[in-house]
Amino acid sequence: MELEGAHVLVTGASRGIGEAMARHFASAGARVSVAARSVAPLETLAQQIGATSFAVDLLDPAQVDRLISEVESRAGPIDVLVNNAGVENDKWLHRESVDRLRDVVRLNLEAPIVLTRGVLPGMLERGRGHLVFTSSLAGTSAYPGLAAYSATKAGLNNFAAAVRLELRDTPICTTLVATGPIDTRMWAVLEEHADLAPMLRRLRRLRLIPMKSPDLIGRLTVAAVQNDRRHVRVPRRLAVTFWLGESPRRVTEALLAGVPFVRSDPPPQN
Repeated sequence: MELEGAHVLVTGASRGIGEAMARHFASAGARVSVAARSVAPLETLAQQIGATSFAVDLLDPAQVDRLISEVESRAGPIDVLVNNAGVENDKWLHRESVDRLRDVVRLNLEAPIVLTRGVLPGMLERGRGHLVFTSSLAGTSAYPGLAAYSATKAGLNNFAAAVRLELRDTPICTTLVATGPIDTRMWAVLEEHADLAPMLRRLRRLRLIPMKSPDLIGRLTVAAVQNDRRHVRVPRRLAVTFWLGESPRRVTEALLAGVPFVRSDPPPQN
């Protein structure tokens, strides 16, 4: 996709990967809208990159339901939706609060599904669009202490794959961003938990979880959108893990080759 002048909405943009993505999309010439719950850093970012900011709590279903219409009414049709907002859980399941578990599911899985549903009719009508989903290595491999987080990221992976199949005969493309450890506040929280320390030490000794920067992920994501690539996978040394997780979805694609799905004509609005 040509990003010069394209309108990109990035959720979870107040820090970390989302902030880096927003900066790189702006550098590529896109008109950027940024959405997050943390108002002060969001507005600072918006001023720095010339973006339009939207304060939103994606844990509130009512706010999720109206975000796409609010963004498009203020900033114009969305060409690229970046579903980046997310939250981790960091306790053994029997110790985690039910409220926290519900928050993880709502933010990591329900919100991207609803936002994608909201933006697709317009993209299909205009014959232009790209969907980005920020996932994780935890969506391919389950990890103790991250049960709910891993479940939502696995769900997001399958959701992105199913949407990609539905849109196969349209101009709309998808990119799934799957990463290992990123130098963000979220990873710092995991590092501080004694329950997870033995697992993390084992993976470090095996050199399987090298730390990468949000800036790298932002740069790779923008390049993927520009070149219509379906995946961003970091680190490369875990490529076998990513490919093993992807293989059942590739088999499904092969089995459904030639089966007609959604065309470019707009679907019903209700």
